Amino acid sequence: MNIEAVGKSAAKLVDNIETVIKGKRQAVELSVAALLCRGHLLIEDVPGVGKTMLAKSIAKSVDGTFKRIQFTPDLLPSDITGTSLFNQKTGDFEWQPGPVFGNIVLADEINRTTPRTQSALLEAMDERQVTIDGVTRPMPEPFFVIATQNPVEYHGTYPLPEGQLDRFLMSINLGYPDAADEKSVVISQQSSHPIETLKPVMHADEIVEAQTAVKTVSIDETLIDYVLKITDATRRSDDFVLGASPRGTLALVHTAQGYAAIKGRKFVLPDDIKTVAMAVLAHRVFVKPRLKTGEAPARKIIARILDEVPVPVVR
Repeated sequence: MNIEAVGKSAAKLVDNIETVIKGKRQAVELSVAALLCRGHLLIEDVPGVGKTMLAKSIAKSVDGTFKRIQFTPDLLPSDITGTSLFNQKTGDFEWQPGPVFGNIVLADEINRTTPRTQSALLEAMDERQVTIDGVTRPMPEPFFVIATQNPVEYHGTYPLPEGQLDRFLMSINLGYPDAADEKSVVISQQSSHPIETLKPVMHADEIVEAQTAVKTVSIDETLIDYVLKITDATRRSDDFVLGASPRGTLALVHTAQGYAAIKGRKFVLPDDIKTVAMAVLAHRVFVKPRLKTGEAPARKIIARILDEVPVPVVR
């Protein structure tokens, strides 16, 4: 699959998802870019704005296996990865795979379970395999985890540890819709929900082909330097305890390639980097305690950094 074909397929995927998720095109595009970059997506927002519905819409738009894990305080790691059960008829232990073995896995309200259970996803997300009882089992391809969570200030939530947050390629917010989009949602759901009639527009094999094609998108060395200046600015900032890691630098480059690909381009532009930077970096930095008051302080600081770092001219 060439980049032009990737762009056309991505546009069909975005348009299909938008029949359910109204007025959030950029969030939908970033979600598709995460999928095509072989990354994982974290959606954090208040209840009721469509986090789970976005995940379901992506899953129904791709003709692959979909698994949902509803995270609760009593969930165990084996409930995610699977376990070996004794079969009395055969007298042997038989492997029963958990719900993590799917093409698209929805980890719903991931911060409602304990850190021990949250970490059960770490190996699967990072290494695309799970080791149980000394046996390593690979994840299917494509393998895309979409996790949703409510803000940590809500009751009964456990903040994700830094190591787990860094495994997510992007973290996005949906926010409240504007009046016109909310009215459209109300009208479209009067008799039935649009997700009930949503059909797949891409097959799992096409996703794998597109993921391979994304790696061929070129990025000028000047733009790599631009990315390095952005991530370095987060490390030198007096407002952060911890800046973006080298994994964050790689993630910003790869996501910019993915975003360029869904636009049908074979090369990255500075605007691609600026468009995806917030989603890639905001969950990887940690604000000093004195600045934690107010709404989304990390995003405000990163926005300032993006304004301050000079944008290169690429010919």
